[in-house]
Amino acid sequence: MSTKIHPTSHVAPGAELGSGVVVGPFCHVGHKVEIGDETVLGPHVVLQGKTSIGKRNRFLGQASIGGLPQDLKYAGEDSALVMGDDNVVREFVTINIGTAAGSWVTTLGDRNLLMACAHIAHDCVLEDDIIVGNNVLMAGHVRVESQAIVSGGSAINHFVTIGILAMVGGMARIIKDVPPYMVVEGSPGRVRGVNSVGLNRRQVPPESLAQIRDAYRRLYAEETPTSLAIQEMEARGDWCSEVLRLIAFLRDMERGYQGRYRESLRRPPAEA
Repeated sequence: MSTKIHPTSHVAPGAELGSGVVVGPFCHVGHKVEIGDETVLGPHVVLQGKTSIGKRNRFLGQASIGGLPQDLKYAGEDSALVMGDDNVVREFVTINIGTAAGSWVTTLGDRNLLMACAHIAHDCVLEDDIIVGNNVLMAGHVRVESQAIVSGGSAINHFVTIGILAMVGGMARIIKDVPPYMVVEGSPGRVRGVNSVGLNRRQVPPESLAQIRDAYRRLYAEETPTSLAIQEMEARGDWCSEVLRLIAFLRDMERGYQGRYRESLRRPPAEA
């Protein structure tokens, strides 16, 4: 399968394009960019920086991928962006490379949908099968676990972790970690319930869903302090794997500022 490059586009010497790649009109592909097989670039797409793109990704018009971090600590280090396979990146999405103070790399997994005008900042990690809505603002060092949904207009503070199969409501302001399997809404965001729709769509067993609902009731719907509720749940010990993951997540939340456990692991500038 041949590679197609529109005559109005610029592909810099050194760029590596796989089989069947399509580069639409008025695109720019930088000299450190690698593009996997059958990836399609729509009009006016920019791929720059040290950026590695997997197979069968689709970038629609005006997306800007691999730009420099919007971080005053960035000093020109040779950091990177790595993206997996089968992602869809819609119009005007921006994704930045990593920094030395973070993990050196911004990472996206497979089968993610990034809707128009979303921003993914430096050192973010997005796992697989995630939906990021229109106009979502994701600050540096954010981690989004697989199958989560971040609804349109949400703003995610730096170092926040959004758990697996969680849902962030539209226009939410997220300054704390979002527990897995939960729905978080508001400004500031708080847990409102179980993401039952998402769990059913992902075919979580009914018995596990029932235990997750029981965990929500114990943790959020009753007046028992969260730390005490966690202790009582740990003492019981016969929870499904999903609830055990939720408990471990909440334990980490207790260890970091505003629930952002990974911020407590921030490396000092000299070490970075």
